[in-house]
Amino acid sequence: MTSVILFCALAWSLLGGFGALRGRTPDARPLVYGASFIVAAIASGAAILQLAFGATPGTAVVLPLGLPHLGMNFQMTGLSAAFLIITDVGAATASLYAVGYGRGEREAWRVLPFFPLFIAAMNMVLIAADAYDFLIFWELMSLSSWALVVAHHEDEEARASGVVYLVMASSGTLALLLAFGLLAGVHGQYDFASIRAAHPGSWVGAVVMLLALFGAGSKAGLVPLHIWLPRAHPAAPSHVSALMSGVMTKVAVYAFVLIVFDFLGKPAWWWGLIVLIMGGITAVLGVLYALMEHDLKRLLAYHTVENIGIIFIGLGLALAFRAERLDVCAALALAAAVFHAFNHSLFKNLLFLGSGAVLARTGERDMERLGGLLRRMPQTGLLFLIGSVAISGLPPLNGFASEWMLFQAILLSPRLSAWSLKLAVPSVGAMLALAAALSAACFVKVFGITFLGRPRSPAASAATETDAFSRAGMIGLAALCVVVGLAPGMVIDLFAPVTRSLLGARLPAGHGMSWLTVVPVSLSRSSYNPLSIFALIAAGAGFAAVILHRYGSRIICRAPPWGCGYASPEDATAASPPLSTQYSASGFAQPIRRVFGSFVFNARDQVTMPMPGGVGPAHLISALIDPVWQCCYAPLLVLVGWAADRMNRLQFLTIRRYLTIVFITLVVLLVWVAPWG
Repeated sequence: MTSVILFCALAWSLLGGFGALRGRTPDARPLVYGASFIVAAIASGAAILQLAFGATPGTAVVLPLGLPHLGMNFQMTGLSAAFLIITDVGAATASLYAVGYGRGEREAWRVLPFFPLFIAAMNMVLIAADAYDFLIFWELMSLSSWALVVAHHEDEEARASGVVYLVMASSGTLALLLAFGLLAGVHGQYDFASIRAAHPGSWVGAVVMLLALFGAGSKAGLVPLHIWLPRAHPAAPSHVSALMSGVMTKVAVYAFVLIVFDFLGKPAWWWGLIVLIMGGITAVLGVLYALMEHDLKRLLAYHTVENIGIIFIGLGLALAFRAERLDVCAALALAAAVFHAFNHSLFKNLLFLGSGAVLARTGERDMERLGGLLRRMPQTGLLFLIGSVAISGLPPLNGFASEWMLFQAILLSPRLSAWSLKLAVPSVGAMLALAAALSAACFVKVFGITFLGRPRSPAASAATETDAFSRAGMIGLAALCVVVGLAPGMVIDLFAPVTRSLLGARLPAGHGMSWLTVVPVSLSRSSYNPLSIFALIAAGAGFAAVILHRYGSRIICRAPPWGCGYASPEDATAASPPLSTQYSASGFAQPIRRVFGSFVFNARDQVTMPMPGGVGPAHLISALIDPVWQCCYAPLLVLVGWAADRMNRLQFLTIRRYLTIVFITLVVLLVWVAPWG
């Protein structure tokens, strides 16, 4: 199956070349996106077959390229096959969506060369079997996604987002380069098989873990390394945003799991503590950032930060349990993290594609200028509602299943012996519960303000349903959210080789129909049967509907909605109040903002009221400040800009000065390396 992924990557590369040559022609868009969908479907099918029926790891493939005496090594392991499924299912649905969405995309010729290349690079990272290939394709993934972020470079937002993303991507790659350098050791064994057998010392392992946390965390979006996500995602085209948020962040999770769980062996107990705390802070801050946002795509980007925090909570728990040789507990936490990574790729892709449909039909991302879209875009609204329920962690959809498994792992924390972990894990569990509650509140706001009520702008009033290809991509993701939610055991059993290969343990099989019932520890302790939950919900809703229909009043009463005591300024007898009396996104989030905003965002409100008896308008000016951006990244970007302006002089030197700089650099490197020889 490794060869299948290599051929698929070659096909995507050829499609990228075709997009570069023929991107301006009308037939290039459906051809590139349609072929990308077919290739992604083949790649995801190969990964599923490898996990379900094949031996993992699969047969290694060595190409006579790359470093001397090393070549380019590729191999599909159980871990890489699981993340290939996540990657290529997301790539397939985004490509199918783009067949229709791309028709109205402006300057698509800037996107077509890099979209399939981006997918190919992510796949190659996942099957790379040596550090050289991993870093080469990791950097290709970063550069191709950067090119997609700045595709509309005439926009100031896109250019600024591209700079932030490039700085974060470069620093993350540098951290991973240093991590692999330490793992390779003095003998330079860069193939993964040699790295696994090396067993680095305790201090080397600790440094590598911290470097991997920084390098992979910056790409995944861990706080405080998250700053590029809410800037890059809104600037990119919607199908690219879906891939970056739902897929590329999971490739970063794969990098962390590969290095820390596969290469470093038994961890120290404090590794799990650091990852746990960062995951908990990321989950809570991510959802709080999202609640304050009114830009639909930026809000979804912040929710990616939240869900990455949830995934790293599971990884931190797995490290803590593994450090104390509680392998079954570690398997539960790791399975929950990988399962949530898969679930997040489904509902986050669905929500980004839904927001892209709204943007394409209205030209608006600001929720304050939307509203009433459920009547005008009913199918998109229903699909977006499914994604909202899934990301809110409500049963019986897929988001609940993985979060429930993670809570079950948290409940096993009394088995840990370290008191710091005994105290930290329940605290992080409370943060996870808070994040889940705030997430549900946030998506009540998102769906209610965007799709319910009355249109708040002429663009929302004139909206129409999106095209059939875009709906097909969203329908596929929504169906997977429902199917995986009702039968989570299928995916958990499919991903069982991941925990078996990394930890030597897996979750216990369910009693009877294991695909239907999730048993995280034992039947006597806890189990989850989603079909039973669904049956209870359906029966309760049906019973309530029958009672209301049978005994409720048949008299239909119509009255104008409550307008806060104000009549319509156009017509005092109008049946409807003015649009300004509708709930707004700002008004919905105001109570939560009052609780958390002052110390999390340094929120400031300036109210200007007219004098008593005056008829002038009142004004409210609100300001939210991201402390991480203000304290860390804004000064850093100023420094980067200053250094770039100074370094720009180097491109205007003479050939003699260039040779002098090269000679001096060579001498300095030789002096530095000589003592180590």
